[in-house]
Amino acid sequence: MNNAPCPSGRSGPQVTVDGASTGRVWCAREGGQQNIATVWLSHPGKLNALSLSMWRDIASCFRRFAADDQLRAVVIRGEGSAFAAGADISEFIDHRSTREQARVYHDEVIGDALKAILHCPVPVVAAIDGPCVGGGLEIAAVCDLRIASQRSSFGIPIGKLGFPLAPHEAACVVSVIGRANALELLLEGRIWSSQEAYDKGLVHRRLADDQWEVEVAATVSRIAAGAPHAARRNKWLIQLFSAIDDQTLLSPGQRDACWDFVETRDYARGLDAFFNKTKPNFQHD
Repeated sequence: MNNAPCPSGRSGPQVTVDGASTGRVWCAREGGQQNIATVWLSHPGKLNALSLSMWRDIASCFRRFAADDQLRAVVIRGEGSAFAAGADISEFIDHRSTREQARVYHDEVIGDALKAILHCPVPVVAAIDGPCVGGGLEIAAVCDLRIASQRSSFGIPIGKLGFPLAPHEAACVVSVIGRANALELLLEGRIWSSQEAYDKGLVHRRLADDQWEVEVAATVSRIAAGAPHAARRNKWLIQLFSAIDDQTLLSPGQRDACWDFVETRDYARGLDAFFNKTKPNFQHD
């Protein structure tokens, strides 16, 4: 994780990354009266697809924020023309080929990162521009406010890759958009426009492409101008009243069954189709 300051502007930090890169997470801190932190998701050439190391850095970053008594707000955003276009599928063969790998990947890597954002006592704003898909949408779902540009798009088309959502990830998505919208999002695998995402309650505000950053800055300023203790206590109370606890909903056997997908032919077909840029032929077998 890099703690270098980021230049202003929508493109974020200027990073040269070769094809073997696993992506980076950049953190920048503005002191003074506002005390704002910004987290940049950066994976050039892959629309900020989230690698294993990026998920771990997100968790580390937000754990540090949680211990910072002076911090008033956090903004999380993507570098360049995307928020985050899902997980880095190129890593799946190495990190998600067995049931145990799948459990670790989702429970101990992605789950830890999402929980670190969700339980961060500081208000967290998702500044969304461009694709916000898969893991990117999950990150946005655990933020407190979501502000999107008109050109943003949203979806979780993982059914086309032959696998389902993991328990905690599903709980986070359902908590924001409800059962009906979650099923529509997952079963169809359709990508929502920013207007549809706004209409269905996924994003709080949808702004013109040349105005969304202005609104993000204004939102953060309003949060920072409020009483820090009150903001943290309000966030704590609201989380208590809308607790996301997938652990109590599933028995150990049910939770273990969530990793069955790695042993299915459809999962193999989905990944093969992705890597070969073909359409998967899913079957009942």
